[in-house]
Amino acid sequence: MASIDEMIRMDEEENLRELAFIRQQISSEMKEFYSDSDILYILDTIVDYYYTSGILESTEDEIDIDMEKVAEYVCQQGKKDRAYTFNPEDMLLIVQADLDFQEQNL
Repeated sequence: MASIDEMIRMDEEENLRELAFIRQQISSEMKEFYSDSDILYILDTIVDYYYTSGILESTEDEIDIDMEKVAEYVCQQGKKDRAYTFNPEDMLLIVQADLDFQEQNL
């Protein structure tokens, strides 16, 4: 079994791979506007949505994820946590890129 330090390192490496993947998927304007830190925050917030919504506890083979609800949640949390307003259309693109990354890495 991997040690805590190894698990943290592996999680950080996965985050960096996903960050690079998302940076490839988004427009150059979004790349300039959103820092790596912003995108990592968004990814953490997406995961938080999955935990709080119960999606991760589903026993069904296929889970229907409402990307607009996820994007809306990210926007709400951005206002609450960072006093920052994310563009809902941008968040929808990042949510889609996150799902694409997850599907490719199952």
